Amino acid sequence: MVHKDEILKPIWHAFAALDVDRTGKVSKSQLKVLSQNLFTILKIPHRTADLEEHFKDDDEGLVSSQGYMPYLNTFILDKIQGNFDFMELNRMCWTLCSRKQANFCMLITDNDALKVWCIFNFLSEDHYPLIIVIEEIEYFLRKLIETIGGDWNEGRFVDYKAQLSAKKYCLNVWELIELVGKGYFTKGKERQTVSLGINEVYQELILNILKQGYMMKKGHKRKNWTERWFELRPDSVSYYESEELLEKKGYILLDRHCSVESLPDKDGKRNLFIIKSSEKSLEISAPDKKKRQEWIEAVQDCINRLRQGLSAPHREARQRRRELRSRLQAEQENMELKMRELHLANESKQNQLEAMRKNLEEAAARAAMEEQMRIRTQVDLQNRYRMDLEREKMVRMQMEQQMAKKSSELEQYLQRMQVLEDMYRRLEEALEEERQSRQDEEAVRKLQARLLEEEMSKRAELEQLHMQQQHAISQTQLEKKELEKQRLEQERALQAAMVQLDSLERQRQGALEQYEEITKKLEQATNKTRSWKDKVAHQEGLIRLVQPGVKGNQKMTNWGPETETDLNMREKCWKERKNKPNNGL
Repeated sequence: MVHKDEILKPIWHAFAALDVDRTGKVSKSQLKVLSQNLFTILKIPHRTADLEEHFKDDDEGLVSSQGYMPYLNTFILDKIQGNFDFMELNRMCWTLCSRKQANFCMLITDNDALKVWCIFNFLSEDHYPLIIVIEEIEYFLRKLIETIGGDWNEGRFVDYKAQLSAKKYCLNVWELIELVGKGYFTKGKERQTVSLGINEVYQELILNILKQGYMMKKGHKRKNWTERWFELRPDSVSYYESEELLEKKGYILLDRHCSVESLPDKDGKRNLFIIKSSEKSLEISAPDKKKRQEWIEAVQDCINRLRQGLSAPHREARQRRRELRSRLQAEQENMELKMRELHLANESKQNQLEAMRKNLEEAAARAAMEEQMRIRTQVDLQNRYRMDLEREKMVRMQMEQQMAKKSSELEQYLQRMQVLEDMYRRLEEALEEERQSRQDEEAVRKLQARLLEEEMSKRAELEQLHMQQQHAISQTQLEKKELEKQRLEQERALQAAMVQLDSLERQRQGALEQYEEITKKLEQATNKTRSWKDKVAHQEGLIRLVQPGVKGNQKMTNWGPETETDLNMREKCWKERKNKPNNGL
C-alpha cells in the first residue's frame, strides 16, 4: 500500500503548478477541478458541495496550501482504500507540472522526465518545498551509472558537489531533471541506453520490481513449457506473455509461509526451481545456473523480509539513509549547541577580563591621586628651600656673566664654522653642476655620432642609387624605355633620401648648437667652481685647487674631440670610398 506522504508529494507539485503567481494561493475553481480528478483517480466517493462547504467563509478569495490541507486530509487522503493506480495519479500531476516547465530542452524524452520526476518524489525529503539532498542525488546517479554499465567518476561528482554549495547541497525536481537530461554524468552514452537505465531504476524504486527477465514456466493443466516474462516484487511474482506487459498471464502471492528451492533436471529442462505457496506452485526453468541462483536468492530474500515484517530493500535503504542523516544532523546540532556554550563561556571570560580592566583603571586613578599629593608635598618643600636659593642667586649671577662672555666667544666661533660649512656646501653644488654638464656634453656627443652615422648611411644609399642610375643609362636602346620608368622611381627615391639627408643635417646642426650651449654652461660651471675653490682656500688656507687639464688643438666632431690631422684622414677615406664605384664603371 502506498504511504500517505508519497501520495501527498505529487499533489503538492500539482498545487504548486496551479500557483502561477508564486503567492502560495490557488483559486477555488482550480482546486475544484484538481479535487475532482483526485476523487476519480483515487476511487473515492464524494460530494461536489464539500469543497464549497469547507471554504464557505471565503467564497471569492484564493485558498492557500495550508488552507487546502485540512480538506485534502479529511475528504481525500483519509478515505483512500488502497485500490487505485498510483502511476495514474503521478501522470495526472505530472501533466499539470510539465505544462508549466515545457521550455526545457534535454536529451531525454518526456516519458523519461516523468520517471525522473517520480524518482525525485520517492527520494525527496518529507518537508515542503520538496528538495532532494546531495546523498540521495549521489545514490540515484550511482544507481543510474551502474545500470547503464558506466564507471562512476568520483572527481566529477566532487566538482559538481562544490558547485551545489551555493544551493545548500540540494536540488528541486526541475534541477534534477535538467541534470539527468543534459547528460552531465552520462556523457558518451547513447540516448536509448540512458533511457533504458532510467526505466530500470524507475521500475525498482517506483514499481517495486526487484528482478525481471524471460524464463520458461511449466503449465498447471497441460504441463507444457512456455516462455514468459517474469517480474519479482516484494510480495508477488507475476508473469506476462512478453516484456511489453500487454497481457498478464498469472501471479503468485508471497507470504511468510512460501518457499523456493532448486529442482533436478527433468523433461529435458535444466536449471529448474520451484516457488511454493499455500495456494499454488510455479515450476520455472532459468536460462542458466547463474540466473537460477540469482532468482532463488532474490525470492528467498523477499520471503525472509515478509517473515521479519520488513519492506522492500530500496525502501529500507532509504529509511537507513534518512536515519543516518537525522543522526548526523542531531550531532551537528549538538556540536553547534556546544559551540554556543563555549561562546557564552568565552563571553563570560571577556566580561571578567573587562571587570579586571576596570579595576586596574580604578587602581591607576588612585595612584594618580597619590602622585598629585606627592607633587603638592614637593612644591611645599620647594617653597621652603626658595630662600636658600635666593641667597645663592648673587653667586650664580656672577657665574652667568662669566658664562655669557664665554658664550659670546663660542658664538663667534660657531658663526665662522657656519660660514665655512656654507662654503663647502656651495662648492659641492658647483662640482655637482660641473659633473652634470659633462654628462650632458657626453650625451650630445653620442647624439652627434649617431646622426653622422645616419648621414653616412644615407650618403652611401645616394651613392648606390647614383651607381644604379649610371648603370641604367649604359643599357641598350631597346631597354631604355623600360628602364626609364625605373630611373624615375629611383630619382624619386633619391629625392626622398636627399630630403631625409637635409633633415639629418638640420638635426646635426641643432645638436651642435646644443653642444655649444652645454660647453658654455660647462665653462661657466668651471669658472664658478674655480671661484668657490679660491674662496675656500682663502678661508682655510689649506685647500689646493686642482685645475682642469689643458685641452690641445682639438675640434669637437660627431666622433668626439679630434685634431685637424684626424679630420683630414677621415675626409680622404670618404673620398676614396666615393670614387671607387665610379672607377668600376
